[in-house]
Amino acid sequence: MAQNFKMLAKTLYGLEDVLATELRNLGAMKVETGVRGVFFEGDKGFMYKANLSLRTALKILKPIETFSVRDENDLYDKVFAMHWDKLMNVNTTFAIHATLSDAIFNHSQFVALKTKDAIVDKFRNTEGKRPNVDVKHPDISINIHIHKNRVTISLDSSGSSLHHRGYRTATNIAPINEVLAAGMLLLSGWDGQCDFMDPMCGSGTIPVEAAMIACNIPANINRKEFAFEKWADYDADLFEKIVESSLNKTREFYYKIYGYDKAPSAVMKANDNVKNANLSEYITIKQYNFFETYKPVDGKLHMVFNPPYGERLQIDIEAFYKAIGNTLKQQYADTNAWLITSNLESLKHVGLRPSRKIALFNGKLESRFVKYEMYAGSKKAKYQNN
Repeated sequence: MAQNFKMLAKTLYGLEDVLATELRNLGAMKVETGVRGVFFEGDKGFMYKANLSLRTALKILKPIETFSVRDENDLYDKVFAMHWDKLMNVNTTFAIHATLSDAIFNHSQFVALKTKDAIVDKFRNTEGKRPNVDVKHPDISINIHIHKNRVTISLDSSGSSLHHRGYRTATNIAPINEVLAAGMLLLSGWDGQCDFMDPMCGSGTIPVEAAMIACNIPANINRKEFAFEKWADYDADLFEKIVESSLNKTREFYYKIYGYDKAPSAVMKANDNVKNANLSEYITIKQYNFFETYKPVDGKLHMVFNPPYGERLQIDIEAFYKAIGNTLKQQYADTNAWLITSNLESLKHVGLRPSRKIALFNGKLESRFVKYEMYAGSKKAKYQNN
């Protein structure tokens, strides 16, 4: 029977519970949330499946050693003492990424350098040769995390961040991270049971992620590679079976997904990305100005969008957000509308009371993800009819 081991899925602040739910639904054992990460247990096949399928994970790390350190020499000695020959050889290229949290060391680059020195010195001592560092495309990516004086050394099974899905070749100004887009959709309760709209879709990330959720398509099916494919114990047949099994669980989607943007360049890029993701039959991208168009369907509509914040795209915040509120009120009855903004003042100008507010980060910008429930008829009438 395959051996279970502990892993850590890293994510964005505010998405920890969403990721924990994803992991449980996928079959993970001993799921435990932390800050910007979720611990869980599974076997090698589950590690492959987690990389392929999780929508809100940035990395899947496999811890291989934990220990306490007193100072830099102690760190060097303990890294040197590890059995690196079981993981790599002198021809293996490697990279080290260090993160510190309230640690006894001040600089992550210093920690990475000390760790690198210990590894190459170990091989020099035993083999007379040293492996090379390759920061761009290493055979093995090593993650070292230090909290206070506690060191955890992990292998990064993902490689480049899992938000690099593989379908987005063209981006606009201020594109939204795919993991954040998927997290917002899952937080909003999007389940593919009605029509969907992103009225300011930019390069199409939110509509693509919405379609993948609706059809239960694995998040990273379009990715070119994962780091674990270069590991000595990589099982290509097992990974192929997991891909096949995941694709067998996709489902049909009977509604429509709309993406609008007023910029022709954005529409062109969005259409390219939708095509790259093989989702053209589900997603319609059009050049429309949200403030001049109307609801594309009768009945229920689920809306999620990322309007400009005035950070990288210059707009008149007050007039713009007031227009969002007016358009929702006048044109979008029977719609659950969610938007994210880092301009917290802007929400005062929408003129609608949000029914939910969730704290998230868009990059380094503290943001709010808010829900506006637009009713057909008055709110009072809605509750009288129930």
